[in-house]
Amino acid sequence: MFLQSKGSETLIEIKDKDLEILFNPLKNEIEGRIQEGEEEQDPQPFSKQELTFASGEDLPRCWIDPNYRT
Repeated sequence: MFLQSKGSETLIEIKDKDLEILFNPLKNEIEGRIQEGEEEQDPQPFSKQELTFASGEDLPRCWIDPNYRT
């Protein structure tokens, strides 16, 4: 899955194995790889608060807010 950094609009790849962390509102950070250049970048942590979908839409609140109630 590709997400985007709010500040720089850089695409960040989230590996399939890390999607459970993305969906878990108790986890504040997720590991991803910036998509720049031809070589794969080293993974680094990103705050889920600073990520959006590539379309610019915010992540669902239930993914980032542990106090969210439906």
